[in-house]
Amino acid sequence: MLLKLKIAFNVLTMKLLDLPLAATARVTALALDAVVARRLRAVGVFEDEAIMVLRRAPFGGPVHVRTSSGGEFALDRMLASEFEVTRDEAAEAAE
Repeated sequence: MLLKLKIAFNVLTMKLLDLPLAATARVTALALDAVVARRLRAVGVFEDEAIMVLRRAPFGGPVHVRTSSGGEFALDRMLASEFEVTRDEAAEAAE
């Protein structure tokens, strides 16, 4: 008797602000003007870059993130709300 295995990948698209702490996601879209986009590229934020939320400051303060290239910095919440990310729970379960 042969068993067929079906693997379902649960891919979730969300805003960076909605990403749980310590969860990794890929940046899928940035709705930013050219100056801000250039600044983010200088610190290693590109589309398809892996990014993780390390902590959120209280009272609407900045969001501390880390990129897969090793950069760590704080993003203003308004700026972080312009990041669309895709989270792959199957990949996280394997970690």
